[in-house]
Amino acid sequence: MKITYDSWQEQYKNPFGAVKAGNTVKWSIKIDQVIQGAVLWLTKSRETPVAYPMNYDEQTKMYTTQVKIGTSGLYNYYFALQQNNQIVYIDQGLFGKGHVTKSDHDLRQFQLTCYDIATPRIDWYQKGIVYQIFPDRFANGNPYEEVIGKKRNSFIYATKEDIPYYIKNSEGAIVRWDFFGGNLTGIRKKIPYLKQLGVTVLYLNPIFLAKSNHRYDTTDFMKIDPMLGDEKDLADLIRELHENNMHLILDGVFNHVGFDSIYFQGAITDKNSNYRSWFNFQDYPNKYQSWWGVKSLPTVNKDNSEYQNLVYGDHGVLAKWKVDGWRLDVADELPMDFLRNIRNRLIKENCPILIGEVWEDASNKFVNGEYRTYTAGDNLMGVMNYPIRNFIISLLSAQDSTIEIEAMNDLALLIENYPTDFLHNCLNNIGTHDTVRIKTVLNKNDNLVMMAFGLLFMMPGVPCIYYGDEAGLIGKEDPDNRRYFLWGHEDKKLIDCVSSWTKIRKQNPVLVNGKIGFVHLSAGVNSIVRYNDQEMIMYCVNCTNEDVIPLREKYSFYWLPSIIIDKIKDTLDQIQLKAQTDFIKKISL
Repeated sequence: MKITYDSWQEQYKNPFGAVKAGNTVKWSIKIDQVIQGAVLWLTKSRETPVAYPMNYDEQTKMYTTQVKIGTSGLYNYYFALQQNNQIVYIDQGLFGKGHVTKSDHDLRQFQLTCYDIATPRIDWYQKGIVYQIFPDRFANGNPYEEVIGKKRNSFIYATKEDIPYYIKNSEGAIVRWDFFGGNLTGIRKKIPYLKQLGVTVLYLNPIFLAKSNHRYDTTDFMKIDPMLGDEKDLADLIRELHENNMHLILDGVFNHVGFDSIYFQGAITDKNSNYRSWFNFQDYPNKYQSWWGVKSLPTVNKDNSEYQNLVYGDHGVLAKWKVDGWRLDVADELPMDFLRNIRNRLIKENCPILIGEVWEDASNKFVNGEYRTYTAGDNLMGVMNYPIRNFIISLLSAQDSTIEIEAMNDLALLIENYPTDFLHNCLNNIGTHDTVRIKTVLNKNDNLVMMAFGLLFMMPGVPCIYYGDEAGLIGKEDPDNRRYFLWGHEDKKLIDCVSSWTKIRKQNPVLVNGKIGFVHLSAGVNSIVRYNDQEMIMYCVNCTNEDVIPLREKYSFYWLPSIIIDKIKDTLDQIQLKAQTDFIKKISL
């Protein structure tokens, strides 16, 4: 008995991928003979599984059923087939293919994501190139690079080439924060560089008053940190960005504040203070809830109405700072209603972008047993797409066909699980302030780094460059990954590579909203394909140390229609991939 199911093909599941609540999904299984019965088992998270009998169509040889998905949420499904009084099951194999098993133990069920509303398509964002800046480490725009607003019990590095280093006490707590002196004026003065690079959106790590250099320990949400500048400096930066058709996204840290904040100090110095109810004390004032047990980062009670008003009230943080978007730190730790209210406030402020820090597949995330409805459409518009980084590094480092194909499959699941607009809103990266620098990950191999950028720009979603990666900056874990920018010592070849890719993306809409497919040629040699009805772009990478002549009999194609496959074969027949080089070609259909 031959059984066929493929969740990526509309003849088997229609529509593809995530669906809107209230829509109907049609499932079909192709079987080469009549059997006793077929059932779709569909389960919404935390609810009882429901069986839907499937009817046989003699003409198509398909067992089919249709189900209206009434409410948004996370669903899983599999099939049970009965023949000769025996039951076999179809669960999820690689690339959406059905996998037949005789056991119902540990079934790898397919996922169906159901959302309420589609997230909006913001043209300047989805077509944009984002550049993440750690403000203290980018540029100082003051005369003679003078550092203003110096903090007590901190130190300024002697040279911009110094390596960041933490001074800690015996308990591992940082006791002297270190600074280079980058500021908002420095960022503004580098707009010509950023514009030439092809950047259209800046994403800044926190800029509000804080004790540390990273400023995730906010002291006062209503004040710019004096080391970075003042409100006029921010206004000047926004004005000049807008004059250059560029936009600004700020980092919002609303799960916790700094120990030295006006909020927490108010709470522990006056037991009658309104701020006391903002925090969860186990033993006032010395024992309290903090982010991951870090005592310098007390966690705020997000259910407190006064705190909610500070964040998203009419005169709160989001209303005060007139920017184009926000990225939310540790979104997993913010209540869903809190996220929805942030989104609603941003809509009122005509601030269209809200991205959350989520490290995994955001469509099936649970926190403390609660399903996080990130993809529902009423809260986050997208997330920091770290799975893309994982995919790219695997593809460039493995040189093992099994690992590379598994990485492709993981990306396929992400694409299938996310609503289309949510996927296209995700902020893709190959590095951030929380990861090892991409050049360090790839053993300082510039050829592989350039391929990493190529793969980044080929992915669905919005590419985000971590400051300095395009210039060859290296660095291991924090704080080493937060070195000062290499002004005057940039890697021109890498910069030219990134500039070339920003132009390619801007000139080819297929890289913004086209479909995606993959070709595995051999271990260490792979191709990404983006396509629509009119054209395709194929990007091949050879990560090996040997020249490769593609051989048709070794190709494996994933999620590509036959017309695309034929074009790819014809193209690959004409090329030789040199060792550690890439190849890109645009083809009309």
